Amino acid sequence: MEKSKVYFTDFHATFRENLPQKLARLIKTAGMLNEIDFTNKYAAIKIHFGELGNLSYLRPNYAKVVADLVKEGGGKPFLTDCNTLYVGSRKNALDHLDTAYENGFSPFSTGCHVLIGDGLKGTDETLVPINGEYIKEAKIGRAIMDADIFISLTHFKGHESTGFGGALKNIGMGCGSRAGKMDMHSAGKPNVTAKTCIGCKTCAKTCAHDAISFPDKKAVIDHNRCVGCGRCIGVCPVDAVEPPYDESNDILNYKIAEYTYAVVKDRPSFHISLVTDVSPNCDCHAENDIPIIPNVGMFASFDPVALDMACVDAVNRQPVMAGSLLEKHGSSHHDHFTDTHPDTNWKSSIEHGVKIGLGRADYELITI
Repeated sequence: MEKSKVYFTDFHATFRENLPQKLARLIKTAGMLNEIDFTNKYAAIKIHFGELGNLSYLRPNYAKVVADLVKEGGGKPFLTDCNTLYVGSRKNALDHLDTAYENGFSPFSTGCHVLIGDGLKGTDETLVPINGEYIKEAKIGRAIMDADIFISLTHFKGHESTGFGGALKNIGMGCGSRAGKMDMHSAGKPNVTAKTCIGCKTCAKTCAHDAISFPDKKAVIDHNRCVGCGRCIGVCPVDAVEPPYDESNDILNYKIAEYTYAVVKDRPSFHISLVTDVSPNCDCHAENDIPIIPNVGMFASFDPVALDMACVDAVNRQPVMAGSLLEKHGSSHHDHFTDTHPDTNWKSSIEHGVKIGLGRADYELITI
């Protein structure tokens, strides 16, 4: 069987071609405009806007390149991400938009609008049946599923739970609604922190199973009635409802792969990853650390699994950055992500992606 094609270019630039122009050439050479008909179609560009305080997320200039190419093909692009499960600067659409704008992702800088995929409170979702090994019905942000075409633009980096954060993490976890994110992180059901709860009963109003009562004027969730939909997490105004983060890292990676499959199946998709400012942890952190390796380059492919594999291989060929967390941990396995986070197993996401037919691990790297 033919290997998946992954296209690559480094970060060298000249006075004839700057980095945005080089990214555009990479995407065109990889065939995005030739293989996908964008005419009068909505194109969701999935990106991470960066938590406030984090400075390692991708610059908006790169998002503008992708949006401009979609428009060149006659399409209607928008940048998108879904709200976070944890408490932070992107937990609802208003805060999320404020964060995106503050970090530079405005219609004026990127040439397209920003839509938060799962709505105001993270509860606007589409249920996508996939009958996977771990996920039977994925909960995906509605605006993302409403799009005709899906494009991922990923900052490739380390991750404290999944080993690395690449295309699969950006798509699978990133496109899940707040309930979808709980679905991936947990096999359990939410609980209420009594100290935080204000007894407003907003959670009870959204519960379809009458699982929430208020003894002593504080919410209590009956796990015998609760189905784990997570809607109470999204609507609580004081974040008193908390998910149990109880899945193993391997199962988390398996679920992310299945959520990715739910997002990309049955419609055209294309994927871009930039291996730059490779921080040890996710851009969801409100801080970032010294990159663990030097900058590598830009990658593009129609296959998100092959794309992640190519990026991992490229990272592992790099020297360790002096003073980085990776240097402090020691690099003994010739596997930078395992050495950075020894309790993770990044291979599980690749292996499961191959198993479910999401993509291939073997690839042909084409350098331009």
